[in-house]
Amino acid sequence: MDSKRELSSIDLAAVVAELGAYEGAKLDKAYLYGDDLLRLKMRDFDRGRVELIVEVGENKRAHVSAPENVPDAPGRPPNFAMMLRNRLSGADFAGVEQYGFDRILEFHFERDDEDTTIVAELFGQGNLAVLDESREVVDSLDTVRLKSRTVAPGSQYEFPDERIDPLDVDYETFVAYMEESDTDIVRTLATQLNFGGLYAEEVCTRAGVEKGIDIADADETDYEAIFDAIERLADPVREAQFDPRVYREDGRPVDVTPLPLAEYDDLESEAFDTFNEAVDFYYHNLEPDEPGDADPGDQRPDFEAEIEKHRRIIEQQEQAIEGFDEQADAERERAERLYGHYGLADDILTTVRNALEEGTSWAEIEARFEEGAQKGIEAAEAVRRVDPESGVVTVELDGVEVPLDASMGVEKNADRLYKEAKRIEDKKEGAKAAIEDTREDLAAAKRRRDEWEADPDDEPDDEGDREDVDWLSRPSIPIRKQEQWYERFRWFRTSDDFLVIGGRNADQNEELVQKYMDGNDLFFHAQAHGGPVTILKTSDPSEPSRDVDVPDASKREAAQFAVSYSSVWKDARFSGDAYMVTPDQVSKTPESGEYLEKGGFAIRGDRTYFRDVAVGVAVGIACEPHTRVLGGPPEAIVPRVETHVEVEPGRYAQNDVGKRIYRTFRERFEDTSFVRKVASPDLIQEFLPPGGSRTKDD
Repeated sequence: MDSKRELSSIDLAAVVAELGAYEGAKLDKAYLYGDDLLRLKMRDFDRGRVELIVEVGENKRAHVSAPENVPDAPGRPPNFAMMLRNRLSGADFAGVEQYGFDRILEFHFERDDEDTTIVAELFGQGNLAVLDESREVVDSLDTVRLKSRTVAPGSQYEFPDERIDPLDVDYETFVAYMEESDTDIVRTLATQLNFGGLYAEEVCTRAGVEKGIDIADADETDYEAIFDAIERLADPVREAQFDPRVYREDGRPVDVTPLPLAEYDDLESEAFDTFNEAVDFYYHNLEPDEPGDADPGDQRPDFEAEIEKHRRIIEQQEQAIEGFDEQADAERERAERLYGHYGLADDILTTVRNALEEGTSWAEIEARFEEGAQKGIEAAEAVRRVDPESGVVTVELDGVEVPLDASMGVEKNADRLYKEAKRIEDKKEGAKAAIEDTREDLAAAKRRRDEWEADPDDEPDDEGDREDVDWLSRPSIPIRKQEQWYERFRWFRTSDDFLVIGGRNADQNEELVQKYMDGNDLFFHAQAHGGPVTILKTSDPSEPSRDVDVPDASKREAAQFAVSYSSVWKDARFSGDAYMVTPDQVSKTPESGEYLEKGGFAIRGDRTYFRDVAVGVAVGIACEPHTRVLGGPPEAIVPRVETHVEVEPGRYAQNDVGKRIYRTFRERFEDTSFVRKVASPDLIQEFLPPGGSRTKDD
């Protein structure tokens, strides 16, 4: 098995619990190694020298390290390390906390003149952010500008959406999460309950529950056993009663855990007094990827194991679909039996309701049915079970057991059974979609295997004439993504490579003008009401503003963008006017007696008009240098994408047009799984103008 490189959420909870003992330590100096390992050298009154290590690169960890395991001090400290020294020298370590159950730690430091928090993001690409007392980002190793959050100097630090803490859920919440799933037990624990793969399997093993059981087949006994296993796993974590282990396989360390795991019973292990000691030992002895070693890319991946995994999943999904058919048929048969014995069922339900209204207990009702059955009363003989808690009476009709809810009549009981059959059939449709995805993954794995084994001379030269690569016909396309700060706005790059950004709503219109418009940029707006603020950037926000000549072609494309995403399109018109001004002509101060709506601006001075600008939007998929959906004026988009679809005002909703374009792209690319991953209907829809549309080939 591969060695673990990243601490899990449970691991970090254990680290945090032990680091509380170091509160009050004084920070001496901060070191940064490369661009991903932070070392904080501290002094503790009782323990002496304390070395706190935080790594956010390929290895993601946080722990106290033994001095002999600490690397030598690097050369000249980079600016990030100098900033930390200026802010933290002499500061007291005030504690560390974990954000929910996420792999995010906050290290707090206090000093008379200022307090500082270091946020370690130990997931994804990894990051370190330094916050002041108001939680404004002073600096960060990486700048993050996503649709959902921003981490950049000068911004308020934003956490990602918090995920559920599986160690802190009550039984009802746990059951609700489980029953919302449409997969098996172990994957539900791993994803819906946020356990991750290893601990999801550990919970199943401790509970004595088969990991591969489909949720639909799990019962109350399974849930109770699993919840009890979760509690037994959570108790020592809550109480900080750890029994740390480093596990080895063939003498090589492969994992470190705060508790012994049943999943690793077949591995050799070594116990430690504290989890921090175990983590320090583990990472100090972890075999690094030496530069002189063979490139992992040169080692043949285990395609056969991946292919077999997908085949196994498909087999399980097919079995699940067969099970759904059987369950749906059974529910319908119960409903039909109920209607076939309408009078008998009505007698039983009426008897139960009348007895309950008279104050008769369920125990007495059950006894009366047993007495009636002994006397040969047909209705009583049909009763098999009475469940007081759920108010359900189970009857046998022509050899088929049918549960009857005593609170409703025969028709509603039958309707409930038909609805359950429909719900199961809906699950079947979801399973069919899932099996299609798995088949695509299987085909992609086979293509990667075939590409690996193909003659290198037959491979296209991606580093050479890239324009000759036939991406549409390639059986497997590598996904290369790079998030950019402007992606939460509407945007495109002109044919001259100028960035154009537009607001999606009034809030974004105001933000663009106040935060992202510089003195040498150009401001565009449709003459029609209800259009986006459109800014042609002449420099990046992190760069000094530049006075450059913007070609007329780029100006026309920006004008077309402003018109196309305005009410002109929504009104089903095919052209409109736009104007251009400089930033100093844009103001939030209205003329005397006038009022500006939110997202609106006053324009003063002469305007440059673009008359009868034709609306036009193309949406396509780019394969290099990054794989992504692009959309905007056709003249700017078409040269940048491998394939595209043009749209115009029409009668179809955004959602429908997005799905239509998605299907078109899937037909054009041989690697359909690539399209599914980079160009979903939702992503395509982000580039469509508001209002009705149609593709030009409709």
